[in-house]
This record gives sequence, C-alpha cells and structure tokens, in this order.
Amino acid sequence: MISEEQFQKELEIIIRNAIREDVGDGDHSSLACIPDSASGKAKLLVKDTGILAGVDFAKQVFSLVDTEMEVEVLIQDGSAVKYGDIAFYVSGSSQNILKAERLVLNAMQRMSAIATKTKSYVDLLEGTKTKILDTRKTTPGIRALEKWAVKIGGGENHRFALYDMIMLKDNHIDFAGGIPQAIQKTKAYLKETGKDLKIIVEARNLKEVNQILESAEVYRILLDNFNYEDTRTAVATIGDACLTESSGGINESTIRKYAECGVDYISSGALTHSVHNMDLSLKAV
Repeated sequence: MISEEQFQKELEIIIRNAIREDVGDGDHSSLACIPDSASGKAKLLVKDTGILAGVDFAKQVFSLVDTEMEVEVLIQDGSAVKYGDIAFYVSGSSQNILKAERLVLNAMQRMSAIATKTKSYVDLLEGTKTKILDTRKTTPGIRALEKWAVKIGGGENHRFALYDMIMLKDNHIDFAGGIPQAIQKTKAYLKETGKDLKIIVEARNLKEVNQILESAEVYRILLDNFNYEDTRTAVATIGDACLTESSGGINESTIRKYAECGVDYISSGALTHSVHNMDLSLKAV
C-alpha cells in the first residue's frame, strides 16, 4: 500500500472533488431559506445493522468544509451497530452541515457496507492463518475510501494501484513471451529504474507455479482459479519460497475451504464491487 502521507492526499482529493461536484457555485436550497448566521445540530442515525465505517472520514469532511464545526463521536469506526444507534452529533453552521451532508452519507453508507462484508469474510477465516485481501476492483475516484473500509472491517489491503507493486498477470506473461521472460524483464526494469517494488506473479496451473519458482525469487505467487486439490499441491510445492494467494470467484461458500488449503491470502473483488449500502441518515436535532 501507499504511504500514509499519500493516502491522506488521496482523501483530500476525494473530498474536494466531491464538494465541487455536489455544491458547484452554491447550495442554493440552503442559501435561499437559511440565514448565514444560523447554527444547528444534527445526528448521524443508523437505520441498519452491520459494521460502522467512515466516522473519521466524516470528521475530515466537516473540518474541510468548515473548520469551526464540532463533531461528538459516540460510536467509533469498526463497531457493530444496529437500527436506532446514533454514531455522532455534528454542530455548527446550518448551511455548512447541509453542504457536507450528502458526501458524508454517501461515503459512510458505502464504507460501512464494505466493512460489514469484509468482517463476514474475516469471521469465516477465523482459526486459519489466511488473511483476506481487497483488489483494484473499486469505484473509480474513491479507491482510498473503499480500501480504508476493508481495513476497518478487519481485512488487509492489496496494492493500492498500478504504481506501488509489480503484479505480472496472464496478459503480462503472454505479451512478454512467457513466465521466465516476464520475470527477467521485470527484474531488469526495477534495477534500471532503481525502483524497490515487490513482485507478484500469477500462475494458471501447477506447471506455471514451478516455472515461477525456477525463474527467480518473487514476493508472492497468485494461484488463479485453482481447485482445492491443486491449491494444496501448490502450497506444498512453494513451501517457504514465497507467500501464496488464492483468487478467482472465491465466495462465502468456498473461502473457508481455500483457507484450509494453507494459502497465506485470499483476494476478493466482491469486498468492494458487490455490496449494498448501509442505511444511514443525518437528521437535524
């Protein structure tokens, strides 16, 4: 993953772009009927069950919109919530509370859904050594939020983007002329550019696992769409040479069985691309 400094920059970009998109030249509904001097208070009301995520992000949104707004947090990120819970109160300019409202809700509803799904996968892996990873199958423009939500739910982050890790997948391998060529060219590229990036190589079968092991040392081997038997064989073959990761259509029904094959990680795009938003509301009090 990227550095904390870069991550914070991503969050600020998200907030500024979302406010630009939503507010434009002004929230004319509020400007029309609420005086500039009016102060108010609102509560974040939970109308669902699951794992809450996005409270700290909401604080950043309110602060960027208006540094004088105050947030009283009652429930922290990562907590289990139920219908009727109040996550926080926000106080300050009524106009600015409304300016931030939709961004806060949109982000928290999606982040909470992702955290909830991630926690369900983490629970299914309990008792094994396997950890759940996210992927790059995220909503364009808000990847930082969705990967943050995975962490809140107890999962771990895969690479953030194309620039912070080398991942040689089937198309890279085929275009390069094979696994040995792809790895050799990658090692040469990293040496030439002076970049210190970890290398993951995808294997489509046991033969390719052996080719990867023979070619060079890599950080992790991705076992893509392997069945259980081949996964167990691959894990035994790889041993301590590098880490292992399973991927490819793994769901709630199969994740435990893959974990029991001994892989270090299981990656799932479903954590971020197949969720239903948690129902949350911001209500004036």
